[in-house]
Amino acid sequence: MKTYQIVGIGNAVVDVISQCDDSFLDHMGIEKGIMQLIERDRGEVLYGAMEGRVQTPGGSVANTIAGAGALGIDAAFIGRVHDDALGRFYADAMNEDGVDFVNPPVPGGELPTSRSMIFVSPDGERSMNTYLGISSELSSADVPNEVAGQTQIMFLEGYLFDKDKGKTAFMEAARDCRKGGGKPGIAISDPFCVERHRADFLSLIENELEFVIGNEAEIRSLFETEDLEEALAKTAAICPLVVCTRSGDGVSVIAGETRIDVPVTKVVPVDATGAGDQFAAGFLFGLATGRDLETCAKIGNICAAEVISHIGPRPEKDMRAVLQAEGLL
Repeated sequence: MKTYQIVGIGNAVVDVISQCDDSFLDHMGIEKGIMQLIERDRGEVLYGAMEGRVQTPGGSVANTIAGAGALGIDAAFIGRVHDDALGRFYADAMNEDGVDFVNPPVPGGELPTSRSMIFVSPDGERSMNTYLGISSELSSADVPNEVAGQTQIMFLEGYLFDKDKGKTAFMEAARDCRKGGGKPGIAISDPFCVERHRADFLSLIENELEFVIGNEAEIRSLFETEDLEEALAKTAAICPLVVCTRSGDGVSVIAGETRIDVPVTKVVPVDATGAGDQFAAGFLFGLATGRDLETCAKIGNICAAEVISHIGPRPEKDMRAVLQAEGLL
């Protein structure tokens, strides 16, 4: 059985991107510039209305794993797709990107493959309409314990915490990972998800995980406080490694009694999609390759800066070359 340096578990979502004008958004009743969840029928209508569709494999943790894999570490992703055209596309595209897509598409799956219909306006605004589909049905049966138990780092996607079977899959995968000597951790993903499942989130972090990555709003939501410093201290008291991205204010990393604050060079984003995902890719690459925490954060910042310089949630440049030029590889 292959040993991986990083394995992610998350929503396997095909991003379907199309350009449109504002009158099209008005005509289709699409709210501009936000992400909204939609039902299957609405998804089929919007998908059918898209012209010049471009499809890419997406999903928050999937983007992180692809970014980490592109930096040169052995990476795998666990997600649930239907054995339909989009599901086969997703699996093939992840494999072609150098990330092992562990689960084959599910024949006769209960729902279609998840997709996010993204309409890009002439001003660069992205209006996202996401049908969660089969990916949110992930359960323990989708997580081979030999994969979970043979990885150095496991990265879980908070969005999957909305269903009991997702919670169970996370707990079992984290235990398998730790039993094999690996470090499991989570991307908090969404403060609203924390609000729905706060007690279970905190229990998982305290009892099963080795690290947490989140932004300011997500870290604050764990302990229902507007005081970030209080939230960081309380999170660090229950988790060995806490990483908080603070947008233009840099990154705070706390490991036990050690705290490191790493500044960022502010840039005006072309498209902020994927900034957190690619920060995590760079940080976890650094962690997997034995670099110190400050270097991990610096690598993460550079990966985030690259991805917000263009449209799309995955890097376009050779990030190993970029990091070498910065003296970080």
